[in-house]
Amino acid sequence: MPVVDAGRPRRHFARNSNRKRDRAVFSKFFKRNASADAAAKAYQEIVRQSRLPVFYTRFGVPDTLDGRFDLLVLHSALVLIRLKGKKGESEAFSQALFDTLFTDMDQSLREIGVSDISIGKKVKEMGRAFYGRLDAYEGALLASDEQRGDLISGALMRNLYRGEAEAEAISGEMAEYVIAQFAHLGEQPQERITAGDIGFRAP
Repeated sequence: MPVVDAGRPRRHFARNSNRKRDRAVFSKFFKRNASADAAAKAYQEIVRQSRLPVFYTRFGVPDTLDGRFDLLVLHSALVLIRLKGKKGESEAFSQALFDTLFTDMDQSLREIGVSDISIGKKVKEMGRAFYGRLDAYEGALLASDEQRGDLISGALMRNLYRGEAEAEAISGEMAEYVIAQFAHLGEQPQERITAGDIGFRAP
């Protein structure tokens, strides 16, 4: 009898521990799903904004795979920089947005006929390009007011315009758009963004 009595609390504790563990697992699972859904919604808005014809006409971005990629990266970076350093839901959302972007890139490469053997290498290259651009845009956007415009213009020339000399005249105007867009995102509540309800301003 003492052995049975001694075992009951342990068995009861184990059942409670399992319940707590299961609740934690389910909570993380549903949070991930919620973040993925919100990121998918936000990404649709990023794609819509990035495909506005004005970027390819007035702002001179090449209407090529590289140009479209860079516009997606630019607008995704603006959102991620806005949320950087925030924990919890913002962190989960940012990761889900990154995953959504590169899932789309993978699918786009397959649709244009890139072989399975080359997909992994190309996606890795795009990943390195993404982080390089993210760092450049972040450093420029968070610089002082006196430096911000020139730094963003320089980052856009290296990345969005791939060093094309004829784009230099328009890069300053594009930089003004980026600064205004980042300020516009800064005015939106964090909870709204992580719910996928991003509002971009018109160029």
